[in-house]
Amino acid sequence: MRTDTLTILLIGSGGREHALAWKLAQSPACGRLLVAPGNPGTAAHGTNHPGLDVMDGAAVVAFCRREGVDFVVVGPEAPLVAGVVDALDAAGIPAFGPTRAAAQLEGSKGFTKELCAEFGIPTADFARFSAPEPALAYLRARGAPIVVKADGLAAGKGVVVAETLAEAEAAVANLLADPGAEVVIEEFLSGEEASFFALCDGTRAVAFGTAQDHKRVHDGDRGPNTGGMGAYSPAPILTPALEAEVMARIIQPTLDGMRARGTPFRGILYAGLMLTAEGPKLIEYNVRFGDPECQVLMPRLSGDLVPALRAAGAGDLAGVAPEWSPQAALTVVMAAPGYPGTVARGSEIRGIDAAEAAGALVFQAGTKQADGRLLADGGRVLAVTATGAGIAEAQARAYAALARIDWPEGFYRRDIGWRAVGPRSA
Repeated sequence: MRTDTLTILLIGSGGREHALAWKLAQSPACGRLLVAPGNPGTAAHGTNHPGLDVMDGAAVVAFCRREGVDFVVVGPEAPLVAGVVDALDAAGIPAFGPTRAAAQLEGSKGFTKELCAEFGIPTADFARFSAPEPALAYLRARGAPIVVKADGLAAGKGVVVAETLAEAEAAVANLLADPGAEVVIEEFLSGEEASFFALCDGTRAVAFGTAQDHKRVHDGDRGPNTGGMGAYSPAPILTPALEAEVMARIIQPTLDGMRARGTPFRGILYAGLMLTAEGPKLIEYNVRFGDPECQVLMPRLSGDLVPALRAAGAGDLAGVAPEWSPQAALTVVMAAPGYPGTVARGSEIRGIDAAEAAGALVFQAGTKQADGRLLADGGRVLAVTATGAGIAEAQARAYAALARIDWPEGFYRRDIGWRAVGPRSA
């Protein structure tokens, strides 16, 4: 082993973390990769540590000291909102991801909307409520369609795009049922959604790819919202001119505003956008790589991921210029029965090797190993990813590989990529 390589800890257990582990392990700078808690997929690229409580900053720091960890990459939002990076910063352990205060950009919808209002960042009109009566009065004054969101973390599922007033009222009642809950009610925006990613060092931002995902559970964008049923990258609708506008009017003002508030943002800023007739508007921020967007970004990143993440974490992105493959990537999520509600667990999955032999990458999320068998153990279970000269070719390859997976209980959308290439014939 080279003496100048790093011991890297990757925190998380989902498909995003499998994709990150796959990419991090390719870096010449990565000497040893530890993943906590990890999943059966990440185990192929590093050593899983399922016993570490990744929500406990002190426990993470103690683990890093014991294992000689040089750099920490935090994958999911919950440890970021819990302040794990704050604990690592205090211990002098370099990390990629925002502090607890900066992670409020995802941890609180209301926080982000108020930041937008203060710093002139284009977004939907909104109001924030902690009690049902004023929320219902606001709904009735505004009418439908309208959007109701849980203020805090909801794993991508705390959003109701209400077509009728009755649906909006039911969403308010449901989301405010728990003590201390808050909701944000937003103007319904018309247009096409897209995802824009930027590496940030607290002061400057570097564009880090685009994607479009599919939130609804069923074909034709029907059914409830999910954490994402598939994605493709790049997003053709985000032209270079639009990307420049997003950087100038949304990303940079956000960094400036966060720094002005004394909470500079370092990490990956994932802007969910609505491309309206008035220009791009921010729907919401995530403060980590998207899932399943990460599964299409990582295969397209031709350069080394580790130096870029370390530069962002250290607060100095000067000279960082990510290198991208000209190829497109598309991923299709296979989910367990019942998702996004209560899911059935324990069914056996076969055929991943056959799918990968067909040229795909199969990123595991909700899986576990038991008695030598791979079992479904979550809602979104696999992300079958392929690349191609364009989105249509990547789509064809992903679905051809997916057909080789033997998991009768699993289901998936058959139209991922339709906005870019039209409906599939089969």
